[in-house]
This record gives sequence, C-alpha cells and structure tokens, in this order.
Amino acid sequence: MTTATATQTRKFALGRYATVVTRVLTGLLFATTGLNGFLMFMPAPDPSTMAPDGVAFNTALYATGYMVQLLSGAELVAGLLLVVGRYVPLALALLAPVVVNIFLFHVFLEPAGIAMALLVVAAEIGLAWAYRDKFRPMLQAS
Repeated sequence: MTTATATQTRKFALGRYATVVTRVLTGLLFATTGLNGFLMFMPAPDPSTMAPDGVAFNTALYATGYMVQLLSGAELVAGLLLVVGRYVPLALALLAPVVVNIFLFHVFLEPAGIAMALLVVAAEIGLAWAYRDKFRPMLQAS
C-alpha cells in the first residue's frame, strides 16, 4: 500500500466515523424532542424570556390541535431511523422541512436559539451530502 493510498483510506474512515457520529447525535436529538412533544418530560421555555412573535407562533401551533403532534411524530420517527441507521435518506427528507422551519423560526422570531439552529442545519446538510448518491435518482428529470 502506498502512502497516498493509506492517507486516502484514513480520510475515508475518518469521514465515515464523522458521518455515523453526526447521524446518531442528530437522531438522538430529534427522537428526544419528538418524544417530548407527546410526553412533555422537558420543561417548556418560559414565555416571559421569549420574543413575543415566538410565543405567538408556538401558541398558534398548539391551537391547531394537531400540528405539534404531527411535527413530534415526524421528528420521533425520523430520529429513530437516524439512530438505527435504516432508511436514512427517508429520515433526512422527513426532517428537511422541520429543519428549515427551526432555522427560520430562530432567524425571524426567536434569535436567542440561532446557534443550535445552525448546528442542526449543518448536521442536516452534512448528512444529506454524505448520502447524496441516494438522492441522485430523486433529483433527475423523468
């Protein structure tokens, strides 16, 4: 094995481990927050510390009677799929609109959580890039 081949093999292995760690951590985050949407085991943020627009948005989601459960269900299922490593592209596709909403919520309504939102966006983009070959057929014109 040449030095160049050994270096390339190490880079590939390192990237693979980074993908697995990112996938599992992202999956745990979404599985936990999704489960929390049903069981409410984590305390809700204090509305007095949130921006009024953020409170109004959250109130509207709960007022629908179904939206929080729908989001929580999607997060829980996709998070579990990421943790076990099955149907990862499907999980990423399910989470894409959720991640966009998380990001835009923090950009426009509640800037305090923007750092975590950026980490979630980076994880989603990184995982989508790692699984890009699985998305290629879906993105071709028929």
